[in-house]
Amino acid sequence: MPVIYFVGAGPGDPGLITVRGMDLLSRAEVLVYAGSLVNPELVARSSARIKLDSWGKSLEEIVPLMIREAQNGALVVRLHSGDPALYGAIVEQMQLLEEAEITCEVIPGVSSLFAASAALGTQLTLGGISDTLIVTRPAGKTLAHDEIHELSAHIATMVFFLGADRLDEITKKLQYPPSTPAAVVYHASWPDQKIVRGTVANIAAKAAEAGITRSALLVVGGVLDPSGSGHRRSILYS
Repeated sequence: MPVIYFVGAGPGDPGLITVRGMDLLSRAEVLVYAGSLVNPELVARSSARIKLDSWGKSLEEIVPLMIREAQNGALVVRLHSGDPALYGAIVEQMQLLEEAEITCEVIPGVSSLFAASAALGTQLTLGGISDTLIVTRPAGKTLAHDEIHELSAHIATMVFFLGADRLDEITKKLQYPPSTPAAVVYHASWPDQKIVRGTVANIAAKAAEAGITRSALLVVGGVLDPSGSGHRRSILYS
């Protein structure tokens, strides 16, 4: 049975794609990639005879090509940004491929979530502060209602995808104290990476002043300031 590989390209830095992902990319004969969300250096490293930018295209424009090429024996790679499991919209593609009796294999990637925490030099879970991580997004074209207000009642670490243009709206829904640390990371791991730090009360204004309106994550929680948030040493080192 033909196989199509869904590969996580990582957050941006081409050095952060996995070894397995790079191996498949280098051998791909057909490459369908997620537009500017994927570093062009990675696309350039592929010698695929067909390279298709999927940005703005419907499934009906993408999937038939993948099916035809896989059925003809080509090694087909569908390259997604970050990790395909987080806001990657891969399930609907896989369902259509499986209906055509094509096996799908997912190769995980490094999410921008983890590139952002690395850039911030922090853990997302930290003893005495938060043992819980909530990953979510604001409502939009594909989500009629979000649960930001309800989720924030847990006072856990929260990370927001797809909301860089709505930071003021997001922060007004949060139940955290206004002084809770917050940070916005733009283009985590890319050469033009930018970090803005603040609090729930002022992070939206600070990000706006920095000109950040897209391609950024919002991180909220005491983990961003462990010295002032009751951090306790891990029992691993006790």
